Order: sequence, then structure tokens, then C-alpha cells
Amino acid sequence: MIGGTPSRVILRQEGLDVDELVFQVTQESDGGYTAECLSEDIFTQADTWEELRQNAMEAVRAYYFDSTPPERIRLHLVRDEVVSSK
Repeated sequence: MIGGTPSRVILRQEGLDVDELVFQVTQESDGGYTAECLSEDIFTQADTWEELRQNAMEAVRAYYFDSTPPERIRLHLVRDEVVSSK
């Protein structure tokens, strides 16, 4: 939120047609996933990718229970891999 107004609304007012929430998804060492929204205070986790998709949709609906949620949810998987150079 920026000044008490959801950031997606601010972007639309500035002429950008952005009506999606972006979640940064990380695959945990145990194989599960965590997802954190980059613009709102929404966080969820799951054991499988399909379960994560469902949990993210449910978390967004819960967060926007008294207002209209964004049209799209983007799950952006971040993969951090270290390999040996030898």
C-alpha cells in the first residue's frame, strides 16, 4: 500500500494498466514452496506447485475479502543454485 491505497490502484491512476499481484516464490530445501507478495502483506506456502497456486488464490481472496481483488496473480519462481566452477 502507498498512502493507504493499494499500489495497483496507484499504478492504474498513473496510466499503467496493471491489475495483478506478483508473488516471489522460493522452493525450499525440503521440496516445498513459499510465496510472498511483493506489493501487499500476503504470504503462503505449500508442498506442491499446484497446492501453492490454490493457496495463493485463497490468500488473495481472503486479503481482499471486502474489496475487489486484482484480476491476475503472477507466481514468479526464484531459483538460487550454487555450482562448483571446478
